[in-house]
Amino acid sequence: MTEDAVVSPFRPVRHEHDACIDDALDAADALCAKQGVRLTTLRRRVLELVWGSHGPMGAYDILDRLREERMRDEKKGAAPPTVYRALDFLLSNGLIHRIESLNAYVGCGAPSDGHAGQFLICGDCGSVGELDDPDITKMIASKAEAMGFAVTHQTIEATGLCPECARRGAKNEN
Repeated sequence: MTEDAVVSPFRPVRHEHDACIDDALDAADALCAKQGVRLTTLRRRVLELVWGSHGPMGAYDILDRLREERMRDEKKGAAPPTVYRALDFLLSNGLIHRIESLNAYVGCGAPSDGHAGQFLICGDCGSVGELDDPDITKMIASKAEAMGFAVTHQTIEATGLCPECARRGAKNEN
């Protein structure tokens, strides 16, 4: 695996969180403009919430946040179909990924290029690192083809410890 395969590394405890979200929103704006699709206010806000969590976020967590915001603004509350439609749009346009094992969503670190996701999920803190290693993708496709199977979609999820939790665990053992 090459360094280029790392799409979204595990975020250090201290990083420019706001800049990270702004970069993701700018990339989404550019990609939607290029594809000729609309990143509506709601879709943009859902994407912002997903990126703001820096970890997997469930649809109902997003819904709760939107309801809180809308109640404060005295607007009508958000409904589950609205959130799911926004998530479907973001998924189909490559702006987020669904982590199947957690039934949750994470922002895509490379939205401009459609890629197979390989996710490293921390079983302690829940953070997610994203890889896009073409060697892994090709190997699975090749092995599947040898079995007469045609891969149409590929997502790999591995659970373990992120660097921060592994460091913390090593400190606790000493």
